[in-house]
Amino acid sequence: MESQFWIGLLQIIWIDLLLSGDNAVVIALACRGLPEKQRKWGILLGAGAAVGLRIIFALAITYLLAVPFLKLVGGLLLFWIATKLIVGEEGGDGHGNIEESDNLWKAVRTVAIADAVMSLDNVIAIAAASHGNVWLFIFGLALTIPLIIFGSTLILGIIERFPVFVWAGAALLGWIAGEMLLSDPVVLRQLAAWGTGLVTPVEVTQTYPVGLKPVALAHYGSAVIGAIIVLAIGYILRKRRDEAASAH
Repeated sequence: MESQFWIGLLQIIWIDLLLSGDNAVVIALACRGLPEKQRKWGILLGAGAAVGLRIIFALAITYLLAVPFLKLVGGLLLFWIATKLIVGEEGGDGHGNIEESDNLWKAVRTVAIADAVMSLDNVIAIAAASHGNVWLFIFGLALTIPLIIFGSTLILGIIERFPVFVWAGAALLGWIAGEMLLSDPVVLRQLAAWGTGLVTPVEVTQTYPVGLKPVALAHYGSAVIGAIIVLAIGYILRKRRDEAASAH
């Protein structure tokens, strides 16, 4: 259990580093119309409001992930997010709809709303990596505050300069997605009913709400397969996009 905690912690830190880059851009766009003296407060309050909304939203997701089929949906969404990360956004940077504001509280509201909408990928990824540990979950979300304020722009520049970090991050999300798909209550019960030997009974907890968990081979096998699927699909889609762009 202790090793799972530290693995989850490292996964959450890497996910935050990877997925928090756009938030600094959103804050800058929303606060650029503020007077110079109010910009600092706009950034701090906007980041605080955004993270507060994430925690509320994310805690609900943590408990909902115990509901049948929701981990399946969450895992598939993570696959889509990871693939999108490799392929990249089409048609600009995706921030053109963020309006600047000349009022501090309007700016904070804009940041909070935009960040809540944008951060679904971050919330789902952290919820999956925390494995039901609420403190890990809150830590992962709170960590976004310094990253948003101080480090996100730099991290985004590093990722753009060294694309290998994008591929590594996408593979990590695929790894977590594979784990999520296999840990869905419906999947676990079905594997147990089939007598596959891929699951083992355990004490019922928040992490294992149906009293079943995958054996190590199935757990890591599904994670590796998830990472490979993301990299393969991402490579194919990115190649097609590049070929279509060169044809024009």
